[in-house]
Amino acid sequence: MLHGRALRYIDEVARQGSIRKAARTLHVAASAVNRYILELEEELQAPIFERLPRGLKLTSSGEILIQHIRETLQAHQRMRSQIQSLKGLNRGEVALATMATLAAGRIAEIVAAYREEHPQVSLRIMVGDRTTVAEMVALGQADIAIAYNLPDDTRLQRAAEFHHALGAVVAPAHPLANRRTVRMSDCLLYPLVLADRSLSLREVVEATAPARATLVPVVETNSMELMKRLARTTPHITFLNRLDVDREMATGDLVFIPLTGTGSLQRLNILHRARGSLSPAGSHFMQFAQERLLASFDEN
Repeated sequence: MLHGRALRYIDEVARQGSIRKAARTLHVAASAVNRYILELEEELQAPIFERLPRGLKLTSSGEILIQHIRETLQAHQRMRSQIQSLKGLNRGEVALATMATLAAGRIAEIVAAYREEHPQVSLRIMVGDRTTVAEMVALGQADIAIAYNLPDDTRLQRAAEFHHALGAVVAPAHPLANRRTVRMSDCLLYPLVLADRSLSLREVVEATAPARATLVPVVETNSMELMKRLARTTPHITFLNRLDVDREMATGDLVFIPLTGTGSLQRLNILHRARGSLSPAGSHFMQFAQERLLASFDEN
């Protein structure tokens, strides 16, 4: 029968793909980790890992087991947080999955503000693309996701969704900088710096293009920082949302011009797993983040 130590050992081996690496992380002997795996495989009468020359890979049986293990570990953490909350300790850990662009900007500000008010709660922030972010929550590796344009998934529940329009982002000296709004057709006259197709932002940008128009970027990248850096150089132009550039707008480095058209809306989602419940700390942080994001949208 599985118990806490075996759960942690097997979960770590699955993450590392190696008994030796997992043992180092867990600060135990590799032989002890291997013994738990062999005992469990014998009990289940099925292999958990496929032994490969370069490490271990979960078998089909192992995939089923690891999902159960992670759900159990997450439920155990929720139970501990709830008991601590009953004792008035107000402690806990929150695992948040988000995108690099948000982590470097608005999420960093939210986390700093939350830590200032609740220093006893620890936060673990993981970064990925939208598919990875959603999967982290679905598999129980993260409690909450805050990300753009997350796909629909029956394993996930949306707690909040914010809509806001994209804009053209240019240097203050750019010919379009004094416009109150701008059409995508106006922007096509200038060298475009676009998000590549690994980012959901690209889909939203393309949805604003005129019929039969083709967006031909001079630079294509998955780095938002590079997009902003190039936009500082006239006559380059890129497309982002207001939250992505509010710091640069405050310093006068960049100008944000709202795009006209119905296709320019981007969705910012907050979600958690559909099954189970969040820990008190997770629920509290999610509410805190939601209020801060709502306030930032009101400001804009």
